[in-house]
Amino acid sequence: MNKIKLGILLGIVVGIIDVIPMVFVGLTWDANLSAFFHWVVVGFLIATVDIKMRGVLKGIFISVITLVPLAFLVWWKDGSSIIPMTASTIVYGVILGFFIDKYGK
Repeated sequence: MNKIKLGILLGIVVGIIDVIPMVFVGLTWDANLSAFFHWVVVGFLIATVDIKMRGVLKGIFISVITLVPLAFLVWWKDGSSIIPMTASTIVYGVILGFFIDKYGK
């Protein structure tokens, strides 16, 4: 599959997986949409950015650097959310980086 299409598709899948618990907790739709589109963009960036890194490291790097602006907003409102948010960002970044690198052409 085309690397860009795969990145966007996997970003959509990870975005849905990330938003499901947010909906059950009762977060606002702007937070849910922000998280969803964050993963779509991260999937696209992992697929298109040319950094000499293994796929997993590239996924972690890109997902964490794109988290930084969001983290300031979340930290300002609820600092306790940063740790689980960072942990899930690393896990999802690993997943996206691995699969985009392995199956993208």
